[in-house]
Formats: sequence, C-alpha cells, structure tokens
Amino acid sequence: MTDRNSTSRQFSVFYDGSCPLCVREIGFYRRQTGADKLNWVDLSTVKDGSVAPGLSCQAALAKFHVQTQSGELLQGGTAFAALWRELPKFRTLGRIGGQAPFRWCLNLGYEVFLPLRPSLQWLAGRIWKAPARTN
Repeated sequence: MTDRNSTSRQFSVFYDGSCPLCVREIGFYRRQTGADKLNWVDLSTVKDGSVAPGLSCQAALAKFHVQTQSGELLQGGTAFAALWRELPKFRTLGRIGGQAPFRWCLNLGYEVFLPLRPSLQWLAGRIWKAPARTN
C-alpha cells in the first residue's frame, strides 16, 4: 500500500477479495488502460483495523470505497464515479456520474443494491465456484 504521508499519493480502490462478485468486477476494472496506476487494496488480506486514515476495514467491507490522490475518502456510487474518472475508457461516464442529479441516482442505485449483495454474492459463488483472485 502507498505511504499515506507521502506527497505523491496514489488513487486507492478498496475491495473485498473474498467476494466472488467483487473479484469479477474489480478484475474487469484492473484490465482497463490506466488501472496499473491505481493502488488496488484487497481487504480480505488486511488484518482488522484501519486501511486508511478514517476508514476501518469493517467499514470498507460494508461499502465500496476509494481514496483520491488528495486523501479524500469516497463511498458508494460516488466512489464508482471517481474510479471511472481514473480510467480513460470510462472517464466521460465518471464525469457525468459525478454531477447532480446523476450522482444522486448512482448513490441511490448503490443503496438499493447493498441489501441484495449477500444473496448475489452467494449466487455468484455457486455459479463461478472458485473465483479467480486478483493480484
């Protein structure tokens, strides 16, 4: 992980590496142009505690989070829009998704998805059996 006290911070993506659904989605993003410049943090390999200043591992596992180069923590749909802005292929979508009313729609969609996530994880695990781990 990047030194958080450094003047040149890296955009960080926090994801649940034990979730087959998350692993597939993050794998898709990691294959995109520009993904090699991002810091991908698999929370399943992190011991309990803080994964970034102001972000516990438990909170990061509960909702999708990113940390921008300036150190700002974003979550949910807003975090996805920020991730998309970092990937050239999705930059326009990220810019649109970061503006009202689209930002509100992304966040609402994410909040609707959260209660469904455990069932979708279970289903994904059954369909894909053993998920391919990302490095």
